[in-house]
Amino acid sequence: MSSNEGSGAAATGGRRLADARSVYLRSAAEQGIEWYPWGPEPFELAKQLNRPVLLDIGAAWCHWCHVMDEGTYSDSEVVRLINEHFIAVKVDRDEHPEVDRRYQRQVGALSGEGGWPLTGFLTPSGETFLGGTYFPPDEGHGRPGFRRVLGEVDRLWREEPDQVRQNTQAVSESLERLRSFGGGSKRPNAGVSLVAQVRENLSSSYDPVHGGFGHAPKFPHPTAVSFLLWDGFATGENRSVVRAGETLLRMADGGMYDQLGGGFHRYSVDEGWHIPHFEKMGIDNAALLSAYTEGARRFDEPRFVETVRGTVGWIREVLEDPSGGFGSSQDADNAPGDDGRYFTWTRPELKEVLEPVDRKLVARFFGVGTEGRMHHDPEQNVLFRLVPIEEAAQGLDLGDLGALPRLARAVGVLKRARQRRPTPAVDRARYASINGPILGALAQASRALDDPSMLATARRAADTFLDRAYEPERGIAHRLDSEGAFGFGRLEDNAAFAYGLVELAGATAEARYASAAGAILDLIDKAFRSDSGLLSDIAPTLYDGPMVGALEDRVYPVEDTPHLSPNSTAALALLRYGSLTQPEKPFDRARSLLAALAPRLDGAGLFGSGAALALGLLSTPSARIVVEGSGPESDALVRAANRTWHPNLWVFRGLPPEPFSLPEELRAGNREAGAARALVCFGQRCLAPISDPAALRTAIEEADRPTG
Repeated sequence: MSSNEGSGAAATGGRRLADARSVYLRSAAEQGIEWYPWGPEPFELAKQLNRPVLLDIGAAWCHWCHVMDEGTYSDSEVVRLINEHFIAVKVDRDEHPEVDRRYQRQVGALSGEGGWPLTGFLTPSGETFLGGTYFPPDEGHGRPGFRRVLGEVDRLWREEPDQVRQNTQAVSESLERLRSFGGGSKRPNAGVSLVAQVRENLSSSYDPVHGGFGHAPKFPHPTAVSFLLWDGFATGENRSVVRAGETLLRMADGGMYDQLGGGFHRYSVDEGWHIPHFEKMGIDNAALLSAYTEGARRFDEPRFVETVRGTVGWIREVLEDPSGGFGSSQDADNAPGDDGRYFTWTRPELKEVLEPVDRKLVARFFGVGTEGRMHHDPEQNVLFRLVPIEEAAQGLDLGDLGALPRLARAVGVLKRARQRRPTPAVDRARYASINGPILGALAQASRALDDPSMLATARRAADTFLDRAYEPERGIAHRLDSEGAFGFGRLEDNAAFAYGLVELAGATAEARYASAAGAILDLIDKAFRSDSGLLSDIAPTLYDGPMVGALEDRVYPVEDTPHLSPNSTAALALLRYGSLTQPEKPFDRARSLLAALAPRLDGAGLFGSGAALALGLLSTPSARIVVEGSGPESDALVRAANRTWHPNLWVFRGLPPEPFSLPEELRAGNREAGAARALVCFGQRCLAPISDPAALRTAIEEADRPTG
């Protein structure tokens, strides 16, 4: 028995988790199951007792994880079977994404299933031999009952060890095939082929009725939208641009966007974006904020500006930490057995808080009683934009206020009424892999909307992490809390935070952010790059977590999931950093990484959008603009540049300091003291000075296209 087992036995049930940093683990502390947190102790005990390991991976935001905790893992017979025949390990996938990544692959190789909760049955050495996702205690939801599953797994472990070995060998062989797939490809122009593949896949999977890609359940793919915008710019194909705009508009009008509180839910259960899966993820909202900022710059569409402001509002109101940085997610549920009740409305609830005319206006505009009705309870309605405001207002006596102000007032009443309900919990854990994209998106939005407060929020988050969670020799830590920084050596933290710092550096023209981003990108190249050229998800020399179970396997995350993959994030960070500072090394590293990445994404289609976008930017001359002078004329030029879309644009007020770099023609050009003018370069080609904002917008829109 391990040295900690004696104290663990005294603390029965899940109370080993009571002091865990993870709120998800702490929520299981009162269960009767003898849960262990991730680490060597449970695997050592499993070897000593010759028991299989039951691995449960979930998250605080996960609805079906709560259902399994509240039903399956609270069932007395399930508790007895687990405690008598298994060693139980509970993992927060946000706290340990590297653990989740490996066991999603292993369980998927056996069962074809993935997602959360992830349920794995492991040998004491950490190899998966059976697994699945959600299991009810008894047969239901089309799933086998967990009591029966546990009994059969226990029998298999005791009576058929050869079958267990065959299963683990099958997983090993399947993963080896995945590792080798595409890795030896030497096809010429593999990168061009990937761009063409993604273009074709987005075209064939595009939903011409509702926008977006694929069928229900329907996830937002913001990186695919960015790729379509680049594709329209590169090829002159307006169809790509139209599809990008239509997708953004349909998502913003749908129930997946919180029409009262701002921000996006995780995905839509239907094709029309009407009914969401209600959890709100920081990482999703960061990517969508970035995409809608692009949309606000590319299209003359007020809804995109409104959506940017609403998403920023939710991030600030719900996720922002007073000391700097952002929490990770907001739960879908506010009580056991709930399914998004906080976010939905019945007609009697609307009647209780709204005047009759306002209630009619809201019901018409937000489609109450139509496609947004919850399937399990049609009285509950998700609010989505069904008709234009003019149509919703027809025949109503709205008084002097008018339709839009009256609607805005009603929305405010509903939001305040909703805030009086029990509120879904927020996971306050601050992860670098989430904070980097959020602060980067805020920096982008601040430029496009000319809102310094957004930039101040982004700067505060960056400063907090750089001061408390960054070490030059170790990179950025995974998690920051009141006790300090934890979890070094993860690729997605370093790549995502470097990307955010690059965007912040460009928005502020502050050298310290650019220098920190460059140092992190150097560390990534040094510590994470493999012989194949790909980046592994953990660095052996930096990783400070326990190397148990499947953690010794090298994993190279290449596909978007639909979140941007860590390898593609690193490539995009290198390209943006290179265009900002102009040394050749970042571009060379990006080329090398993409050369290794493109063959591995052969056939990935939509899930290769991030790498395809990076390949597109690699061949696209960056746009760099210096606005000189001061006063209203200079301000107008800055606003015109920042509000005009280009796939790789930087705007400076005056010459930036080192390490920011500009073409020599721009840096050494003749200066007219006090004159308001914009100096514009595409790559190394510079234009004559421009003093008219409309002419500046035209010049950016007609920028040099890709060269390769």
